[in-house]
Amino acid sequence: MGLGRKMEWAGRAKHLGGIPRKVVLMGVGGFAKIVATIFNTTSVHNAHTLIRLVRSRPPALPLLTVSNHMSTLDDPLMWGFKGFPTCHPNLARWVLAADDICFKNPFYSYFFRLGKCIPIIRGGGIYQEHMNEALERLADGEWLHTFPEGKVSQEDAPIRRLKWGTASLIARAPVTPIVLPIFHHGFEEVMPEKFLCGRRPPFPLCNKNIYIFVGEPIEFDLPKMRQTAISLSRNLSLPPVGWPTTSPHGMDEAAQRCLYAAISEQIQTVMESLRNFSKSFMKSKVGLYISASFVYEVVHIQVCCLHSSHDQLQEHMQILILSIKTLDLGFQNATGKRAYEMNEIEMVYMCWKVT
Repeated sequence: MGLGRKMEWAGRAKHLGGIPRKVVLMGVGGFAKIVATIFNTTSVHNAHTLIRLVRSRPPALPLLTVSNHMSTLDDPLMWGFKGFPTCHPNLARWVLAADDICFKNPFYSYFFRLGKCIPIIRGGGIYQEHMNEALERLADGEWLHTFPEGKVSQEDAPIRRLKWGTASLIARAPVTPIVLPIFHHGFEEVMPEKFLCGRRPPFPLCNKNIYIFVGEPIEFDLPKMRQTAISLSRNLSLPPVGWPTTSPHGMDEAAQRCLYAAISEQIQTVMESLRNFSKSFMKSKVGLYISASFVYEVVHIQVCCLHSSHDQLQEHMQILILSIKTLDLGFQNATGKRAYEMNEIEMVYMCWKVT
C-alpha cells in the first residue's frame, strides 16, 4: 500500500487542530441526518442501548459494533437516526473501510481518514498492517464498527458466514471490547446496487422505510474459548498460512483458527436471531396496521347501515373490499405471506355478515 493511501497522519485527532475532522464529520453527520430522518423514515429498536454505550460506557472500555451490510451507504446513514450524536467528532465511530473503494486516490484517502476510516484490503488476511491500527483504536477505548460479512449483499437471506477479522480483533484486543450486534433493513432500497442500467443511483433514494434493530452486548468467555480451541486444534492437521503466534496466549495457527471460528459463529448466531426478530417485528407491525384498518372500515360500514341508503352501503362495502385487497398486497410484499386467504366472494360475504 502506498503512502498516499495510508495517510495515518490525517486520521489523528490533532491534525491541524482537529478542524478538518470536525468539518468532515459534521458534514457527513448532517448528510446522514437529512437522508435518514427527513428524506426517509427511520425506526430504531433498542436505540437507548447503543446511545448509552456510545456516550457513557466506562473509560478505556472499547466498543465494537457489528452489523450486516446492505448498501455502500450503511455507514454513515445508520447513525443518522433521531437522538443519536451523529455530528460529535469525539463520539463518532472508527470503521473498517474497503481500500479499493474509499482509498483509491489521495483525495479519497484524505477525506475518509478525516472521517475516522481505517483502510482494509479485502482478501488481505486478518494480519494485514491496518488491523494493528484497529487494535490500537480499541486499546485507546474507542468505538469501532465492522461489517463482518465482508461485502455488500442486498438479498433477503440469512446472515452469511462471517470473516475472521472481527473475531481476531476481539481475541487480540488488550481490553476485550463490548460487542454490540446490529441488524438493519431498508438501506438496500435507499441505495440499490442495480438501479439504472445495473448501476447505483447518483443520490440516495427517498420515501423509503429504514429499520434498525440494536441487540444486547454479546458475552464471550474468552479464557474458556481459548482452552477449547487449543484442545480441538490438537486433532487438526492444517497447512500453515504464516500467522504469527499470538502473545501472551501462545496459540498456534490451528488453535487460532478454532478460536476465531468459534467467536465468528457466536456472532453470526446472534445476528441471525436479531434478523429473525426483525422479520417477526415488521410482520406484527404490518399485521397490526391491517387489523386496525379493517376494524375501522367495518365500524364505518356498521354506522352507515343505520344512516345510509342501500346504494351507499354497497359503495362502502366496495371500499372495504378494495381496502382489504390493498392491505393484503402490502402485507404480502412485506412478509411474503397473505394476510387474508379469501377470494372476492368470501370478502363480500364476510362484509355482509359483519354489517
